[in-house]
Amino acid sequence: MGLTQAQRAIVTRAQSLGSGGQAVAINDEACAYLVAVIVQDLGLQTRFPELPETLPEFFGSSPPSRLELPGVPFLEMFERLVSVDANSDIYFACLAALHKARLKYERILETQPVPTIDQVGPRGLLQFGGMDASALAGFLLWRKWVFDIDNRAGQETGYLFEPIIAAAVGGVPVSARRSPIKRRNAPTKGRQVDCLREKWAYEIKLRVTIAASGQGRWREELEFPEDCRDSGYVPVLVVLDPTPNAKLSELSAAFFGAGGEVYVGRDAWAHLEALAGSTMARFLEKYVHDPLAELLRKEPVELPDLLLSLNPNRLTVEVGGERFSIVRASQADADEEPQLPDDVDDPLGA
Repeated sequence: MGLTQAQRAIVTRAQSLGSGGQAVAINDEACAYLVAVIVQDLGLQTRFPELPETLPEFFGSSPPSRLELPGVPFLEMFERLVSVDANSDIYFACLAALHKARLKYERILETQPVPTIDQVGPRGLLQFGGMDASALAGFLLWRKWVFDIDNRAGQETGYLFEPIIAAAVGGVPVSARRSPIKRRNAPTKGRQVDCLREKWAYEIKLRVTIAASGQGRWREELEFPEDCRDSGYVPVLVVLDPTPNAKLSELSAAFFGAGGEVYVGRDAWAHLEALAGSTMARFLEKYVHDPLAELLRKEPVELPDLLLSLNPNRLTVEVGGERFSIVRASQADADEEPQLPDDVDDPLGA
């Protein structure tokens, strides 16, 4: 039957390099691995007897760059998969986006440059004299490098988390520039929406914490449901972590007050899975819900010991007795990638 134009676009997006020195693309062997994983996830192994019975775990100890399946015709297998399950193309798009993000972060750990004392030196005035100057300089550089890689992690997941949930439930993320949700106090400006699905506008959060962000930012949060209502959309708040607090109650009241809906904890996951249908509900469960639930369960009461070691050839991290290492690229291959703009459209190419 052949692939549709939209399905070919999904493949092209998965295999495109993107921009920036740390961008990644996935080859046919990696795409074949992802299709094989989907076949396994959906229990379709009898339809694909050429696939091995066991595969490396997607969330396993192997580096993401080693997750490939050579010797299998990717496009032919992908075409057969989508003919068996019509929703498996979106499953592939979401899984490929997640895999590329993990590959890119592996690349970031390999290449993120060590900062210079010129960048952080003035911060040392806050502790100068309390420790040896060489030790303080080293502490300042470590602090900045860890901040940099964490900032990159936040950036990468910020452009991944909501889009894959949106795609799974049949919606799309919308940038402020393209948004139909207009600000009441500035009608020419749009509001970024995590997921727009027909007449429902979703705000998706892992957790609403008691710690207040800036007053302006919190006011923006509270005004979102009213902007949705006045723009003709039903505001929907989805909070994955059920931990109650005053901020969550206040935000929920704002959504209810604007004629909206609120789903928290188990209700949130049940709502998303009901929208997603059986195929994409499986994706949400295995690649979003279960990993996040495991992290929330294992949140330590006290921080474990941390040991970091970095030289031109290798980064080694030991935390709580667990160790992993990354081979570092040469400094010539490392680059400071420009920050992404606030509006990133079509993150999955679906």
